[in-house]
Amino acid sequence: MWQQNYVPVADSLALSTVAAAIPIFVLLLLIGILRKPAWIAALAGLVAALFVAIGIYGMPANLAVSSAGNGAAFGLLPIGWIVYWAVVLYRVTLETGKFEIIKDSIGGLTSDRRLQAMLIAFAFGAFIEGAAGFGTPVAVAAAMLAGLGFSPFFAAGICLLANTAPVAFGSIGVPVVTLAGTTGIPELELSTWVGRLCAPISLFIPAYLVLVMGGFRGLKGVLPAAIVCGVCFASVQFTISNFVGPQLVDIMAAIAAIVGLVVLFKFWQPKDNFVLEGEHQATLTPKSHGFSPTLLAWSPYLFLVIFVLIWGYPVTKAMLETTNIVFDWPGLHNQITRVAPIVAAPSPYAARFTFNWLAAAGSACALATVASAIVLRVPIGMYFGILGKVLKQLAFSLATIAMVLGLAYVMNYSGATVTLGEAFAKTGALFPYFSAMLGWLGVFLTGSDTSANALFGNLQVVTAKSLGLDPSMMAASNSAGGVMGKMISLTSIAVAVAATGMARSEEGKLFRFTVKHSVFLASVLGVLATIYAYA
Repeated sequence: MWQQNYVPVADSLALSTVAAAIPIFVLLLLIGILRKPAWIAALAGLVAALFVAIGIYGMPANLAVSSAGNGAAFGLLPIGWIVYWAVVLYRVTLETGKFEIIKDSIGGLTSDRRLQAMLIAFAFGAFIEGAAGFGTPVAVAAAMLAGLGFSPFFAAGICLLANTAPVAFGSIGVPVVTLAGTTGIPELELSTWVGRLCAPISLFIPAYLVLVMGGFRGLKGVLPAAIVCGVCFASVQFTISNFVGPQLVDIMAAIAAIVGLVVLFKFWQPKDNFVLEGEHQATLTPKSHGFSPTLLAWSPYLFLVIFVLIWGYPVTKAMLETTNIVFDWPGLHNQITRVAPIVAAPSPYAARFTFNWLAAAGSACALATVASAIVLRVPIGMYFGILGKVLKQLAFSLATIAMVLGLAYVMNYSGATVTLGEAFAKTGALFPYFSAMLGWLGVFLTGSDTSANALFGNLQVVTAKSLGLDPSMMAASNSAGGVMGKMISLTSIAVAVAATGMARSEEGKLFRFTVKHSVFLASVLGVLATIYAYA
């Protein structure tokens, strides 16, 4: 059995940290500076991670390759599985002509691009995040915005920015539940702190989206809507997370924001004219289709919500999970020993894969496409044609997702990720700030707040105790800070690019667009965590 060593370079944490960060530097260099497609950056990063694991950390080659395969498998199921069926759902509505009716129904509420972004990217996206998570909200909302006339680039960018604060409570609260299981801290206690950290950010995210779209002048015209959307979402997010628990936080907060906006639109509309850069048409003249045709057009997304909620309901979820096929990953399970500080005593590192072919949220989405095809009377040949077109469209994006998760797993099992975490832990009095940044790094690497919590949650608790800080708050800051890394994860970028039909050559441009916002928002959350820790 191979034992991890977190300081493999001259027994120096500083030098080991530089070595551990090589795969991240490779990713940033290729996609952010050299402007290479995401799949090339992901492949180079994976090769670099294997080199570091085998050549520097001394990890046996068979273990390194096996860990990469484990990560790639997780990237395809459940993440890639969700992305694929979310795009199929969009294509069904598009090729049946129903998306035109959806566009008109939203245009009947508002033709303003800023308000559409709040309603779909933030509020509806948060609802889907709370119900499904794992890339579904970005895929669905970005495809909808692109279909409404947003340029693919802005549709992708806006949805990535919007998918921030809801992430900590995504997929029926799974990130917080995972954090509780990893740290042993009560679930409600962690939910309370995550809510206290995320709610203040949620309050201004709708306004922040509009600032990015049109500056202060653009925000001025829709300030009442930004206030209503932010207050409704943040207040409910805070209340449910503090007094109920993590499971229904996003769903209830999103419903509050949607209802608040719809009621506001009945009495108020912006008076200024706003044209978004690159939109397909400057003005929208919606037609009235009547209730029944509009309901029929929206039925695919109604099916999506219904099936996802059924899949997430505890009783149903438990039944579906009985069909899971769980097995030890060949050549990796319990073949590595983890040591302090990531664990209290040396213990084997488990590597089990859950083939949740039915329980995965993507399967709920798949059933939504089948139900939609039946209700919309899509011919069988046309339906299978859509499946083939989407698979061809997503081939490179799915490969990117698999390689990025493979990279993350190699770093996890080699111990490189713990080295980076230890470097953050050495910041002493500044640790509350860097605690959030550690979560940000974890989500950037894995694309998942759940994975980042499983990876760094216990390290946060151990470090907090040694520094005399509140372990619950520090663990929560890992989850809250992690949400800001979601928008720059190559997994998320690949999902957004695939959903909007962007050229793969624009992935680097999208990364450069989101990275500055990601760093800024993560820093704001880090400052908030520091205030909570010492004040």
